[in-house]
Amino acid sequence: MIPLCTSVTPQRVPWVNYALIGTNVVCFAYELILGPQVEEMVRMYGWIPANFSHALQQGTVPILAPLFLCMFLHGGWMHLFGNLLYLYIFGGNIEDRLGHGRYLVFYCVGGVLAVLIQTYTTPLLSLPMIGASGAVAAVTGAYLVFYPTTRVLTLVPLIFSFPVIRIPAACFLLFWLILQVTAGLSAASTTEPLLVQAAWGAHIGGLVVGTMLGPLLLLRRHPRRRRSQSSLIWDTPRSVLR
Repeated sequence: MIPLCTSVTPQRVPWVNYALIGTNVVCFAYELILGPQVEEMVRMYGWIPANFSHALQQGTVPILAPLFLCMFLHGGWMHLFGNLLYLYIFGGNIEDRLGHGRYLVFYCVGGVLAVLIQTYTTPLLSLPMIGASGAVAAVTGAYLVFYPTTRVLTLVPLIFSFPVIRIPAACFLLFWLILQVTAGLSAASTTEPLLVQAAWGAHIGGLVVGTMLGPLLLLRRHPRRRRSQSSLIWDTPRSVLR
């Protein structure tokens, strides 16, 4: 299922969300410029759970910079587009609800915690983890709490047709969670490296973190009146995914 828009439009421009999307695009463009040398960059700035686990076992201080930097690297066009599409659809409303500063904190902390959860589930993984999936999953988790009854205009690719239907956000995101859990269980039952690279633990953990961290950051923040109207991603001049 591919989300196209939601029935809630932010009342203010989500500058932080746009900046995060732009940063990911710029970093990916730089990866393309590097060509074959990108593998060295991924090894340097990607998060490798085994390095972290070995450092703790040896009583040394692990290098933590990749824990944050890995969220801005992606392994391909589909990896980038999938993450940024979800971030564009759901992130603006969360920024509108939390405010610019709190949203930035939420995104970064949610992404870092998601990576740590994946590290806990696969502590000996020697492959570098990259991608904004954990942070984006945290955004969807917060959306599940803040806007459970919002309708998500969704494209459903079938074999011979592509119907567009409106699905309650709670149903859409819970279905997404079920897919992640199923894929995670499948990955846990095999030694195929490509399945492990998907970092299902970060997806599931990020969503759970978002459901708790979002309301926590909302404490003492006055609610804002918001309007409900739909706008397709290709109808807005602010879209960076055109």
